[in-house]
Amino acid sequence: MIDPVLLRTDPEAVKRSQRARGNDEAVVDQALAADAARRSALTEFEGLRAEQKEFGGRVKAASKDEKPALIAQAQQLAAGVKAAEARAKEAEAEFEAIAMRIENLVLEGVPVGGEENFVTLREVGEKPEFEFEARDHLELGEMLGAIDMERGAKVSGARFYFLRGVGARLELALMNMALDRALSHGFTPLITPTLVKPEIMQGTGFLGEHADEVYHLPAQDLFLTGTSEVALAGYHADEIIDLSGGPLRYAGWSTCYRSEAGSHGKDTRGILRVHQFNKLEMFVYTSPEEAEAEHDRLVGWQEEMLQSLGLHYRVIDVAAGDLGSSAARKFDIEAWVPTQNAYRELTSTSNCTTYQSRRLATRFRGENGKTTPVATLNGTLATTRWLVAILETHQRADGSVVVPEALRPYMGGLELLSPAGV
Repeated sequence: MIDPVLLRTDPEAVKRSQRARGNDEAVVDQALAADAARRSALTEFEGLRAEQKEFGGRVKAASKDEKPALIAQAQQLAAGVKAAEARAKEAEAEFEAIAMRIENLVLEGVPVGGEENFVTLREVGEKPEFEFEARDHLELGEMLGAIDMERGAKVSGARFYFLRGVGARLELALMNMALDRALSHGFTPLITPTLVKPEIMQGTGFLGEHADEVYHLPAQDLFLTGTSEVALAGYHADEIIDLSGGPLRYAGWSTCYRSEAGSHGKDTRGILRVHQFNKLEMFVYTSPEEAEAEHDRLVGWQEEMLQSLGLHYRVIDVAAGDLGSSAARKFDIEAWVPTQNAYRELTSTSNCTTYQSRRLATRFRGENGKTTPVATLNGTLATTRWLVAILETHQRADGSVVVPEALRPYMGGLELLSPAGV
């Protein structure tokens, strides 16, 4: 959740952030009132507890004749302390429940508005042009024997698929290439759990307004993750981590699950919007002072990947109203998909400042020896959706697809994916 000190000292900044997101700013005043009640209840409890401790000394020093009356008073005082403690805990829970509804504070410079109000920071590369009628990724994938949507639907339902043959090889090649890039930048690889406890899912901010996107297993009370960011954020929950050697960088490889609630009728063809996919996610723990610079580094590493794959893309600064609850700023990279004549998101990179670490109690010890919440950041380095842009960008008239040079070492040197008979 947000910093309680900031809430008390600069509530207008919190309200500005709420307005920029299009959220209700009345919750800020509610949180302020709950914080005042919480602090008052805590003060009352601590005062009574101090009085109880002092009174205990009087009981010990009392004479035999005085003790019965003093013990009776001590019992009454103990009951008062217990009741005050219960009120303090209740007030704390009330404050946390309200504060949890306030999304992360938007950083200065983030565009105001909704989904359509993003700012394009740059466009890189040239849009592919063809002297033939381009095929979409699904037609290419079926010609190559690489994508099987029909059997995916037969086995699991709509928005499921099989990657087979060169399709499976292409995804594994992409993921391994991304992993090698991550290793070269000092990331520690992790294969993460894809089922997490409610407190971990809640702590990362995924059980807010987009909770309907998350698969829940009620019998076990576990959630399927839509990104390894969730497990990676929980990796150091309730810990004091060591940042003396610089940021802790993890690359989480996992299968991801999203219900795609609200997307009925959208992107139903192919593998652009599906319920299950694979992803390599970068996740960083760093000091709050270093977070914005690290954010730029993550975007730079993503761009290196896209450029090496020969994809045309743009980098956008996402508007405040389109940010997830935990992101203070987010940059998306969207690749050009020729048959859609549009840019489609391939990567998303978020600076979550201390929002997640406060909820998950992840801290580091600063130079003054005091512990303080860390900043967390996340960003995609490769995912199944990238195959859409790769297949369409590098297609040829006969339905074959040129393998990007950077991927060839991971494909056994294969330079061309060819349909049967070509």
